[in-house]
Amino acid sequence: MDVLARRALIATGSNPDTRLDYVIGLEGSIDAAENIVPIVINLRYIPDKVIVEPTSFSRYLEALASINWPSLEELAVTLLSDVSNEVIARWVHVSLSAQARQGLHTHMVMLEDRQPKWDNPQILSRLKKL
Repeated sequence: MDVLARRALIATGSNPDTRLDYVIGLEGSIDAAENIVPIVINLRYIPDKVIVEPTSFSRYLEALASINWPSLEELAVTLLSDVSNEVIARWVHVSLSAQARQGLHTHMVMLEDRQPKWDNPQILSRLKKL
């Protein structure tokens, strides 16, 4: 699946109040690698003009599951890039975790991005830490 088709699966709607900073969270899981199953995907973001329609995020995750990812890191980078491109959130956080086989208990990747000059330490400090 090419990048434009994959990103088109992320449908958006209008943010009901662009003056507010609030956190939206979406979580799902996919089976996407031979040695790491399932992968739990957690997306949290503070919207700007648009929000992700939750049902489209589910379809997007199904598309990600159909791709043979060489690493959990590459999947995380792709997810962050896709969401950042389609949503242009004030702040976005992506975390992926998987229980692995063959002696490794957990593999986790966390990425974060934000719009330049945006900051709201009060809301970010309330979010659960790793």
